[in-house]
Amino acid sequence: MPTTPEMSMDMTPDLTAVGDTGLLDTLQHEVALFARRAEQTRLGGVGQVRNSMDRAAYLLLNRLDKEGPMGVKALAASMGIDSSTVTRQVAPLVDTGLVTRTSHPDDGRAVVLQLSPRGQARLEEVRASRRQLMAELTEDWAPEEREAFCALLTRFNGALSARMAGHDRGDS
Repeated sequence: MPTTPEMSMDMTPDLTAVGDTGLLDTLQHEVALFARRAEQTRLGGVGQVRNSMDRAAYLLLNRLDKEGPMGVKALAASMGIDSSTVTRQVAPLVDTGLVTRTSHPDDGRAVVLQLSPRGQARLEEVRASRRQLMAELTEDWAPEEREAFCALLTRFNGALSARMAGHDRGDS
């Protein structure tokens, strides 16, 4: 395959050719700041520590809430992480009663994870607090700005997910 001026020696496209380097530098810096601030606050809502939740726990509980009971392998696949990571992250959720672990009805050796009523209540408490935080942070935004930001952030996350899925398969 012939190379073009837009490609480096490793066949990776030169993305600065598609955008302003300064803008891309600003974008990567703002994403890094966002990630740090989100993790610092754990987006726990309006400064309420009791409504904070570990990111991994929040994402696991959300997935179980949206997709229903499932096995460890299915949960890992749907989240793009390995089964051992899910097993490690689910253990404290089971210990605190937020998730229940039962035997699969067709294969007693397999485990099914399910959001418990306590987990559902805790998840809704955290969601409500996070919704309030999002409302406060964007209170001076027009509805169209909120929608545009949400659409662009969703698109950005989708691109990151697709890229990670490609790297997991060995694509470059």
